[in-house]
Amino acid sequence: MKIGIAADHGGFELKAIMVTFLEHAGYELVDFGAFKLDEKDDYPDFIIPLAEAVAFKKVERGIAICGSGVGASVAANKVAGVRAALIHDHFSAHQGIEDDDMNIICLGGRVTGFMAAEELILSFLGANFTGEERHKRRLQKVQALEKKEL
Repeated sequence: MKIGIAADHGGFELKAIMVTFLEHAGYELVDFGAFKLDEKDDYPDFIIPLAEAVAFKKVERGIAICGSGVGASVAANKVAGVRAALIHDHFSAHQGIEDDDMNIICLGGRVTGFMAAEELILSFLGANFTGEERHKRRLQKVQALEKKEL
């Protein structure tokens, strides 16, 4: 599975550890940065290219990390075709895929421990959308919003 990963300065350390972890686990990674620690960088500069890669299916799923995970989630969800969520627990990590076809997990580098992040990411990557009619129906309603003009 080809996975994209991105982080700003707030998620820089967690991203570095997750890159090593995921490569050792056999995942193919596309790193969207940051490539150096810069306290003045901005999360949209890294998260938006990741989200676009997910939306255009250049990667199958994405991992977005900022300090809290909130900004990463907000930015990623501005890209049509992306369903990103800030995740803190194992159940939501897999349920977000199974029911809602989530394609980007957002984590907080300042609030998520390394071991917890590993477990959340593996749960996210191991899950599959069930495709049940009720979930498809709900997803179609969300997708219709992306096409609606303001």
